[in-house]
Formats: sequence, C-alpha cells, structure tokens
Amino acid sequence: MAVIDAQVHVWGAETAERPWAPGGAERARRHGAGLPSFSADELLAEMDAAGVDGAVLVPPSFEGEHNDLVLDAAARHPSRFAAMGRVPLDRPDDATRIVRTWREHPGAIGFRCTFSAGFNSMKKVSTSWLEDGTADWFWPVAAEYGTPVMLNCPKQFAAVRRVAASNPDLRIVIDHLGLGSAREEQVPAVIDDLLTLADQPNIAVKASALPCYTSELYPYGSLQAQVERVVGAFGAARVFWGSDLTRLPCTYETLVRLFKEELPFLSADDRRLILGDGLVEWLGWDRGERAGATGVQHGHVPA
Repeated sequence: MAVIDAQVHVWGAETAERPWAPGGAERARRHGAGLPSFSADELLAEMDAAGVDGAVLVPPSFEGEHNDLVLDAAARHPSRFAAMGRVPLDRPDDATRIVRTWREHPGAIGFRCTFSAGFNSMKKVSTSWLEDGTADWFWPVAAEYGTPVMLNCPKQFAAVRRVAASNPDLRIVIDHLGLGSAREEQVPAVIDDLLTLADQPNIAVKASALPCYTSELYPYGSLQAQVERVVGAFGAARVFWGSDLTRLPCTYETLVRLFKEELPFLSADDRRLILGDGLVEWLGWDRGERAGATGVQHGHVPA
C-alpha cells in the first residue's frame, strides 16, 4: 500500500533575487521557531523515516508566487514528488501562460489557490477572489488544460459549489477539510457545512493537518469521528490523507500510524484509497511504476 502525502510545503531562504510575500517571514515556522528554509532533500529524509512513499509539494503562500523549488523536486524525483503550483489570479494573461504550459514540466500536475482570512495568495484585500469574481476566469482554463486545483477556502463552501457546478470537468480538492483557522469547538459545525458539497462529484477533500485542530492526544477520538462522517459522505476515493508537515504538533510517524492502524470504520480498500491511491488517480499523477494503471483521462471527471 503506497502512502502518499496530499500536502507538504518546501521553501527556500528569502533573498533579494527571490523575495517572499510581505510578512512571509512571520509564517515560516515549525514547532514555534523560525524556519528560514525547508528543502525537498530534508523532506525526503523525513518521508523515508516515516514510511511515506510520495508527496504533493505545494509552495507556501508566504513565499509568494515561486514555483521553481517544487518543479525542480518533481523533476528530480518523479516517483516521490508532484508539484501543485501557484498562479497570479489577479493577472489573467500571465497566469494563463503558466497554465497552458504547466503539464509540460515533469511532475507538474495542478495548482493550489489560497483564499483565506482577508488574504488572497498573501495579498491583503477586502474581499475573497473566490467570491468576488476575480478568479472566475481561471476555472474553465484550468479545466481545459486538465489541471486539478486545490483550494484553501475556509467558510467559502457556497462559492466552491458554484465553481464546481459551473465547471464539471474541473477536479477540485478542498484543503484541510475546509477547517482553515477553525478552533477546536468549531470543527463539527465546519464539517456539517463541508458535507453539503459531497453530492458534487468533482469535489474531493484533504484530511490533512488534522492534529492541528484538537487538544486531544493520540489517537484523537473526536477527530476520528469527524473523519468517519467525511468518508461516509464523500466516499474513500475522494478523501485524501495529508500532513501539512511543517504545521504538525505531532510526529510524521504518528499521523501515518493514525490512518494505518486506527480509524476502525475503514476497510482495507478504504485505507488504500485514502492513504494514496485515490489521490494519485484524482490528480492524474504518473509515478512511473503506476504508469497506465489508473486509466485517468485528464480533464474528465467520471460520473
């Protein structure tokens, strides 16, 4: 059973030639301490120790719109890494050029967009680009070029439904079960809202960063109950395990063990799908040894 992480950030040190977004240095942290850089090679060592076979790399929003590090890692390690890049949604001409050629890069499979807490891609704005129409041009273009999208979009489920319904061939993945910066006591209500999207066949979800949303110790009983609700609604093929490693309050090994050994409501097939196979198929990621195995047609969402 392959274990594939649906989201990990890697980043390089801020330099004059490669500046971060304003305020980015305040968010580049791990375990409460500043972390000026976190490389793909450092990540590989942690993956090997935790028994993680592959990971989807996402440039962190605090780094700005740099895709170079994730593209380099995916090209060097095609069976271990895939790249979900960023696009400047407020610059459609520039972004369209990126989308048109994105899948020509080895391991480049889609895009991740951030719409949260008054920020869009770390740009402070008064409205969400997901809700105010700024990003509307992007969805049909992404669908046309067969590039799935991951959305950090807390409290914006109505807008996600609109996008999904209007672009039925676009594969959408909602980050962190839509929890965003939700407090522990808010988690059940957010999940209530998330489940209203389960009837949209082109929406999947990441069960990622979950220990960040509880004060409980392993095995996180209250979180297990919420995962059971999500799997029951979306099905295991549309729920993807992920870590968001540099945010985790626990070890990488602990989170792998939670999904491998706990969660008694999961069947063996459920675990296989959630821990990696479902994500690989949804994103159309050719990891080499799986070439031709899934029959995925990019840009088409099966009924």
